[in-house]
Amino acid sequence: MKLLLTGSSGWLGRFLAPRLEAIGHKVVGLDVAPGEYTNVNGSVADRPLIDKTFSDHGIEAVIHAGALHKPDIVRYPNSAFVDVNVTGTLNLLEAAAQAGHDRFVFTSTTSLMISEAVRAGRAGGAEQAVWLDEEFGPLKPRNIYGVTKISAEHLCRLYHKLHGINVAVLRTGRFFPEDDDTLEVPSGPNLKANEFLNRRLTVEDAAQAHVAALDAIADLGFETFILSAPTLFAREDCKQLMENAPSVIARYFPEAADLYHKKGWVLPDHIDRIYDPGKAERLLGFRGKTEFASILEALADDRPMPFHHDPSYISPKEAS
Repeated sequence: MKLLLTGSSGWLGRFLAPRLEAIGHKVVGLDVAPGEYTNVNGSVADRPLIDKTFSDHGIEAVIHAGALHKPDIVRYPNSAFVDVNVTGTLNLLEAAAQAGHDRFVFTSTTSLMISEAVRAGRAGGAEQAVWLDEEFGPLKPRNIYGVTKISAEHLCRLYHKLHGINVAVLRTGRFFPEDDDTLEVPSGPNLKANEFLNRRLTVEDAAQAHVAALDAIADLGFETFILSAPTLFAREDCKQLMENAPSVIARYFPEAADLYHKKGWVLPDHIDRIYDPGKAERLLGFRGKTEFASILEALADDRPMPFHHDPSYISPKEAS
């Protein structure tokens, strides 16, 4: 299949493009920044460029992974988020509908599910962790990034209704390599390891989820999926996770505290949210390979962590 992959120079794109090509797809990468897997330089907000790309390359399906992200809020005006994340998505959906495509994969974000109240967590008076699955709502995005991504999701739903395009909306958890842009403690690697308990997945698993969605969505219609590492926690744990997370972690992972102590790391004292990726496993057949147990195995064997950490990482669009 001839695929248009937007965001092909980005962190996800550089892992996703070669996976798609390895299973026989022809990938046409589009990005504002040059890259190994980018054939077309430009913005998804440029409708003539989108139309020319479809025409020149005979595009048969779209994976729309390109976007302005949360860290870009300090770099770009709100109008740029609307242009790229909303108008850009509309341009691709319109072109896909005109071309008669039967599938469209949209990379969304779990960030749009995090209202100010959810983010405040225990400090805001919450008494238990929030269980986040696809039924969670009402959704109240807290910034322009979340607002534009949920708007793009609504456009995807509309084009499924109007034109019958099967759409997989993939709300991805964290997989970026750089440090958190708001937290300094614990250290970057320690924080990433902790996040595999409730909100992170590897970029490799994120890429594989897109491959699974591209294959499965043609028979599913319109579906939204949360992508995160598998969690062993249950809804019944939510109150204790907020009150005393280490005690809950000890029930599922008795070795964790000792392994962390030897590394000089700390476990979270509370967990305020749990992403539930179960629907993706049920409908897409996707389950992340790397989970919190993988972190503990690496610690026990004194092996490198099974995730990427690069505090010096800069988005290609900023580096170019």
